Formats: sequence, structure tokens, C-alpha cells
Amino acid sequence: MSPGKLSANVHRAMHAPVAIIEPELLMLAYRSGIFPMADARDDPEVFWVEPRRRAVLPLDQFHCSRSLARTLRRGHFSVTCNSAFSKVMDLCAGPRRDKSGTWISARIEASYHRLHELGQAHSIECWQLDDNDQPQLVGGLYGVGFDRAFCGESMFSLVPDASKVAMAWLVAALRRAGAELLDCQFLTDHLASLGAVEITQARYLKLLKEAQRPAPGEAEGFGDGVANGETGAPLAMPAGFAALLADAATSSSSPGNFIAQSLTQTS
Repeated sequence: MSPGKLSANVHRAMHAPVAIIEPELLMLAYRSGIFPMADARDDPEVFWVEPRRRAVLPLDQFHCSRSLARTLRRGHFSVTCNSAFSKVMDLCAGPRRDKSGTWISARIEASYHRLHELGQAHSIECWQLDDNDQPQLVGGLYGVGFDRAFCGESMFSLVPDASKVAMAWLVAALRRAGAELLDCQFLTDHLASLGAVEITQARYLKLLKEAQRPAPGEAEGFGDGVANGETGAPLAMPAGFAALLADAATSSSSPGNFIAQSLTQTS
């Protein structure tokens, strides 16, 4: 998930014209290990980025600390999926505490809104009740999902632990969906604390190719995947999220406690 400013370990391609990035081009870029960024919120141009080193979070190595597990179990946040994609993007693009600029331009935001409408971009939201018992969005993340891969784009947190809880739910949902690759783009201290590691772009491309393999009986490029226990086709991340809630209900456990248990068993 990209930081506010572009790291030095990327290269730029030619600038694109001022217009929404066509979904087909955007998905082709992700499937090829490339993603767009901009220099500022009002920048009409984008550049295509292929990091020399890539951050990934192995789904079986998520670090769920004792304090995070406690926060999950106590249900400090209500967590949803795809219920406030626009708000999540707006807050991810907003001013940062370190006063760095944003790489999420209005053009990029509009492009991902289109992907969301097509079912290829997703968000996870964390909510808390305010003094009037009204739910307030206090943390979240968004990214692009296809086949067995999810490319995390950005996250935000207005209160302590909100983005960590969102990431915990994302990892649990991806695992439940049968995903194999969680791309975080650039390594940060925050992501490293959750288990993210840095690999070469060449290694990333191998993992990305493997994550796009067709399930038995499926044709090449089956998109977000369809729930099919017989063929082994993966679920889309939102379906994995819904399956988690169903699993928690079946186990008579609170969703947060169920997530904490599933993550600490392999952390």
C-alpha cells in the first residue's frame, strides 16, 4: 500500500492523457505487476510504477499481536466490506499526519470508483459510535482484487488500531476466499509490524503469475472468481468476508473473536 510520496525505487513511463483510466488497461497493469500513481491531488496525469522491490504480506504470516487480538475480541470496531468505498477513498486521499502530499489524484480516484462499480475494487471499513450513537468511519483500506490476488492500495486510521483491525479482517477474508497473494506495494514500518516483507520484483511477478492460474476446469483469466468447492476456484474478497461472518455465526462466536482466533492460530 503506497505511501504519500513516491519512493526512489520506481521508474516512470510516459504520461497518460487527462481522462479516466480505462478499466481494461488498469486491470491489465495490475495483472502485469504495474500500478498508477500521481504527483498531487489535482494532477491530471498519472505515471506507471513498477517497484524494483515489492512489499507483500504472506497470508499465513500475519502478525496478530496480543494487543490487536484483544482489540478484535472486545469489538471496539464494527467492520464492514464495500459499504463506504467512496468515503474510504476520500479519507485515504486526505491530508496526512506527516504533511506529505497524496498520490491519489482525482483522476485516479474516479478510475477506482469505476473498478468498484465493476466489482474489481473493494474496501473494508471500521466504524465507531459517536456521542450521539451514530456510526462514524474511523479507519479502512481499499484495493484491487482478481483471481487469487489482492493489491492493497491505501489505508487510513483516525483512531488507534483502526487500520490494523481493517488489515486483520482483510487477511482473514482473503484466506477464507482462497487467495494467495496480498500485495502491499511499498514496505513501511506499519506494514512490517503486521508481517509484511520485501521481495524482488522478479519474485513478485512469479507469485503474481501463480496467483492468476486457472482452477481445474476453468478457463484462463476467470476474473474475481466464483465460489466453487469442486473446482477450487477462489471467492472474491467480499464473498470471503461474508463467509467469515457466516462462519462466526455458526460457531456462536462474535465476529471479532472469531477473527482473532483464526489469525492467532497461525501467527
